[in-house]
Order: sequence, then C-alpha cells, then structure tokens
Amino acid sequence: MSQYQLAQLNIGIAKAPLDSPIMADFVADLDRINAIAEQAPGFVWRLKDDNGNHALDLRPYDADTLVNMSVWQDIDALRHYVYYTAHTQIMSRRREWFERMKEAYMVLWWVKAGHIPTTQEAKVRLDCLRQHGPTAYAFTFKQAWPAPDARDENITAYEDTCPAA
Repeated sequence: MSQYQLAQLNIGIAKAPLDSPIMADFVADLDRINAIAEQAPGFVWRLKDDNGNHALDLRPYDADTLVNMSVWQDIDALRHYVYYTAHTQIMSRRREWFERMKEAYMVLWWVKAGHIPTTQEAKVRLDCLRQHGPTAYAFTFKQAWPAPDARDENITAYEDTCPAA
C-alpha cells in the first residue's frame, strides 16, 4: 500500500455573488455533493470553513474565486467520484455558474499519507502546472503521475519541488 495520497485543488471564478439567483442552484446542491464525496470510497479529507461546512468563505485567490480542495486515497478513487457520481451532473452545469478559464483550474499532486495540504501549497502546485505543464510535482487526470513510491522501473526519482525552482 502506498505511503502517499492524492491531493486536488480546483478553482472557479463565480459569475455572480453566492446569494444571487445565478448561483442559487450551485449553492443549494453543495452540501449534497460534499456529502457524496465524504461517503465515497477512498475519500480522506476536504477543505472546510471554521464551521465545518463547505469552503465558500475561504478565498485564497480573490473575492470572486471559489476553491475546492480534497485528499483521496488514490487517483482511481477521485476519478470515480468526479466522473461516476452525481458530481458529474453538477459539473455539467459549471458554465452556468463559473467563468470559462483559459488556464488550468485543477491540479493533482501526491502528499504523504496523513498530510493535510494548505491552500498556499495548492496555489504553488497550480501555478507550477500553469507554467510548466504536467509534471510529477503537479499534474492532471489526463497526464497523471503515479505515487512516488509506486513500483515501476520506468519511473525516475520523484522530486517534491517545482521543476522551475
């Protein structure tokens, strides 16, 4: 069993304030979708506000950018949640609520099991992905890297730094 877990960050620039009619369906479904995540096989942790709810009040980027961050046992667990649960229905409506982003808005990376990533750590990973494309340091579903301790003779040393650093 791996000594690593998969962290993910995704961000979205809201088209309107959360209390607006435009965002009403998104906000209304958030608790249900978060509950599905928390009950999904392989779920480990998700970012929550001080009240233990969603993370809508946490804005590490700017006032309009919402963040979602979580940790999963492995990439298969996260992939199943993202693409094979009710989460898919919500994501199909993303353009109703969020501005279309021209650069990467989601990043994956490996963390040691038990490590809870910070939003600052996540921002660094997303910035690295945006600047350098997918690497072992910051990657996507489309170009994923195995956990650092995965046994594969084709994998070279894993470095926990951005290739530009």
